[in-house]
Amino acid sequence: MSAQTKTAFILGTWFGSGKAPVASGTFGSFAALPFAWGIMMFGGWLFLLISSVIIYFIGVWSADIVMRETGIEDPGLIVIDEVVGQWLALLTAPLDPISYLIAFLFFRFFDILKPWPACWADSKLHSATGVMLDDVFAGLYALICSSLTTYYFIPQEGWLALAKELLSRI
Repeated sequence: MSAQTKTAFILGTWFGSGKAPVASGTFGSFAALPFAWGIMMFGGWLFLLISSVIIYFIGVWSADIVMRETGIEDPGLIVIDEVVGQWLALLTAPLDPISYLIAFLFFRFFDILKPWPACWADSKLHSATGVMLDDVFAGLYALICSSLTTYYFIPQEGWLALAKELLSRI
């Protein structure tokens, strides 16, 4: 196996998280969370958005190689698409575990449900682009829902600030 192919498998499986025996997409989405947290701490939402775009193109490249090597149109072990979608869902999430959980759950919901145009990308684009795009669309749906949830139900400073405030009142 060439170095390029090895690199494609490492990135395509998001450092092996896609090799989970069940629910590889969930494992890949979960594995995306600490990276997103670090990127958000370092550079904020704009840096996470730029990182998502970069990983999208790396994902198209790596998915194409993994698909060719395995001979499978959309192998479950490719989870770099979940990483991109999950990162998009987290763009407006405050840095606290509850907000990240909400974005995670919305993304998994839309990734599984695949509303239009995610279903179109999944069923009509039989390529690495299709593998990546359906999760981009699911991520955008999740971004909208988690943003609205955050705006209407989560304090501006996040759940941790609310917990600290409530504890200080006791």
